[in-house]
Amino acid sequence: MLAGGPPDAVAALAPGAPNKAFVAVANRTLIERTLAALRATPAVTRIVVVTPPSAHGRGDLALADELRPDGATMLESVHSGVRGAPGDEPLLICASDLPILSRAALDEFLTLARESDADVVYGCVERATHERQFPGVPHTWARLRGGTYCGAGVVRLRPRVLPALDGLLGRLGTARKNPLRLASIFGPTVLARYAAGRLTLVDVQRRATQLLGAPAAAAICTHAEIAINVDRPSDAALAERLVNVSAS
Repeated sequence: MLAGGPPDAVAALAPGAPNKAFVAVANRTLIERTLAALRATPAVTRIVVVTPPSAHGRGDLALADELRPDGATMLESVHSGVRGAPGDEPLLICASDLPILSRAALDEFLTLARESDADVVYGCVERATHERQFPGVPHTWARLRGGTYCGAGVVRLRPRVLPALDGLLGRLGTARKNPLRLASIFGPTVLARYAAGRLTLVDVQRRATQLLGAPAAAAICTHAEIAINVDRPSDAALAERLVNVSAS
């Protein structure tokens, strides 16, 4: 689980929080809620949390098996988290700000990932599916031929692909909220097809596989809560409402 980085505008909602993962939503921090969903999932056998050392020892990290220091960048934090893992062992990388993540959502994603057996599997949710379950929740949507999608807060990968991902992850991290910039990373042909509304999910998977030199696939999830995170201060209030609705 990636829970690194400095305090941001979301963390300012809870003075003293190491970062946004430690902001409370309905009396439980985001990281505690996300950890509880992971711990409830039988396929998740060990949880390593990458987080600022200043957060180590907090009670809301009690469900973690191991804590490791975060890095200056997301990529450094990923390397910290996977250090020592066998290169061909599939690992789940999860965000730490998923307030209504469920076991059902994780079970589905992990099943889809196993079925594809790709070295990198990225979760996504189709807009129509999301709107049926959580209408009006803001996301950055990528409009493709055949569907409009947002990214989920989970990825499954085999550590052996990290050398190829090093450069790509940095660029994707910078562009992750801008679909046109994301498309441009995959080359001018992909960009042109995206701009014309002719890019398909199969095209994206094929190009990602070429760039990585390893199989890459998208997992289209039907449990939309896997894509709901807290990026802005306003998202915290929305997350609290969603938690209360889920509990009722």
